[in-house]
Amino acid sequence: MTDTTQMAAAPPARARRGAATTVPTPAASAGKAPGGKPRSQRWTAWGFLAPVVIYLAVFYAYPLYRNIDLSLHNYTVRSFVQGGAPFTGLQNYSDIVQDPTFWPALTHTVIFTGVSLFFQYSIGLALAVFFVKHFPLSSTLRALFLVPWLLPLIVSASTWSWMLNSDSGVVNAVLHTLGVGPVNWLTSPTWSLASVTVANIWIGVPFNLVVLYSGLQTIPDSLYEAAALDGANAWQRFWRITFPLLRPVSAITLLLGLVYTLKVFDIIWIMTKGGPNDSSTTFATWSYRLGFGNLLPHFGPGSAVGNLLVLIALVFGLLYVRVQRKQNAS
Repeated sequence: MTDTTQMAAAPPARARRGAATTVPTPAASAGKAPGGKPRSQRWTAWGFLAPVVIYLAVFYAYPLYRNIDLSLHNYTVRSFVQGGAPFTGLQNYSDIVQDPTFWPALTHTVIFTGVSLFFQYSIGLALAVFFVKHFPLSSTLRALFLVPWLLPLIVSASTWSWMLNSDSGVVNAVLHTLGVGPVNWLTSPTWSLASVTVANIWIGVPFNLVVLYSGLQTIPDSLYEAAALDGANAWQRFWRITFPLLRPVSAITLLLGLVYTLKVFDIIWIMTKGGPNDSSTTFATWSYRLGFGNLLPHFGPGSAVGNLLVLIALVFGLLYVRVQRKQNAS
């Protein structure tokens, strides 16, 4: 009898646990979104994101979509304005690959990009290491090296065109004083690609200098001091400390330089227009010439060449992301 009374008087275990649990009331959860944050905060976050999303959609997503659409149709000037261009699939891509300009343009693009990246990075790294050692007027001299980066591309290209002019250029004037005959830097198939490459290297060195110099600031001086105490010389300190620790910064510098160099158009077009005889034509100048450089524009093939440039940049971007993931995982 006593056991039965105690069992009746004690509340069930499930009831005791339920009494300790607080059940949210509709009033308490009315101002919260399903994610747990107040709706006002979520609307504020979307308000800050909206300009970025709109900007990416208008200036990146739509132009890319439009470029792909142009490359898959046979657009003329009339159909470009009024619509109704026939769908051709990958015919434009097949046409540009079979075009006699394709392989020379691809070769020039590879040479122009590879040589530019190599010398821009090498010279930029050498200058960054040089300016890490502070000396009088180092800040002023470093600022002067940024001048090519600050100038508009049309100004830089026009300046190089004047300097390399066959008749009145300052370069040939200097060569004349040394007893060397004039060189047709911009009008000779032998020198035109080299001339635009040198101009592009000069313009790109300051960017590499700034980024690599910033990366060098993050390397502790204690590592160099310890290496010096162990008897390491300057080259060993650079190869064993500076270069390995600078790899993440170097990777993003080379990737950005690659994307920039692939799309270089202003410098080549102003200096040589891709000539003579397509000797300095790259994919960027060829794409422009197909789409806008003729009286009868070829929008489809021009867009197809531009999409190849986007594809090349995308491939290298994905490779960079994969390498970074492996480095972070190790």
